[in-house]
Amino acid sequence: MTHPTLDFRSDTATRPTAGMRSAMAAAEVGDDVLGEDPTTNRLQERIAEILGKEAAIFAPSGTMTNLIGVRLHCGPGDEMICEAGCHILNYEQAGYAQLSGVAVRAVEGHFGVLRLHQVEGLIRPDNPHQVRTCAVCLENTHNRGGGKIQPYEDVAAICHWAHEHGLRTHLDGARLFNAAVATGIEPARWAAHFDTVSVCFSKGLGAPVGSALAGSRELIAEAVRHRKVLGGGMRQSGILAAAALYALEHNVDRLSLDHQCARQLARGIAEIEELALVSDQIDTNILFFHVPERLGTAAAFCDRLRGLGLLVLPTAPQTIRAVTHLDVDEEDADRAVEILKSACRGFTACPKD
Repeated sequence: MTHPTLDFRSDTATRPTAGMRSAMAAAEVGDDVLGEDPTTNRLQERIAEILGKEAAIFAPSGTMTNLIGVRLHCGPGDEMICEAGCHILNYEQAGYAQLSGVAVRAVEGHFGVLRLHQVEGLIRPDNPHQVRTCAVCLENTHNRGGGKIQPYEDVAAICHWAHEHGLRTHLDGARLFNAAVATGIEPARWAAHFDTVSVCFSKGLGAPVGSALAGSRELIAEAVRHRKVLGGGMRQSGILAAAALYALEHNVDRLSLDHQCARQLARGIAEIEELALVSDQIDTNILFFHVPERLGTAAAFCDRLRGLGLLVLPTAPQTIRAVTHLDVDEEDADRAVEILKSACRGFTACPKD
């Protein structure tokens, strides 16, 4: 019997379910650039309500909503403070610099987690020789941190400090719902500490496209202008918004299953002598593991796994990422472990890339 290929590269690998496709096909639509798409309007109202904000805007991607958030808080010659491994800094092509002239003060966290004492004292003096420190950006959960949840008390403390000193705060909450489900802390409580919050519908929630940025009515009104100049104005976007609404209704609570699946996968990997988990604490749905050099590079090992029916993602010369999502389950996790074992047994050492 031939098994289908298992895709653990990202939680963006999901495909719309039959129910989601039906919701998309039935969506009532209009021209959203004119503010007349009823389904998009419902989504924006709903996500603002969930996050406890006055308003929200729907956009094609989290890269765009993060960039808009930064642009709302910082102008050319301004600086934002963020964690050194965060998505905004590492995976969004430095759009804050390319398109907005914003500088970054990067601070190395522990698996992506920042503590208050690490940012205290980082605000630049108010003089013409230095950039203006204007914002703090956090990421929750933290991708490169292995799906790490930022401790709630640290988030609250950092944001309180920022606001006390006149800084604005932005949350890259692409996987905020994972943090909410794992901790039991409602999204609105997390979001309350931030001036703007970006959330993604096409990761753990399983929608095909889309993110949202939430904040005050004033900020979101300005965000509409930024979205326009960045090319994010969509027309009959209700077809996509319907998928996001369906995801919010059906795919949030089930994120706990993804977390359970990730822990099961991690337990299996921990039993493979040749492989080593980067961290044995799995907060949510992401894990990283190391491949020894005698088995080749991570990229070469991933190629071998692909041939055996398992897709995972090389992220460093000897490091691989695996992510669980609604298209894989615990049985798939067990099969992935067996494929990894087979690859370790049958892999002949190859030269480094």
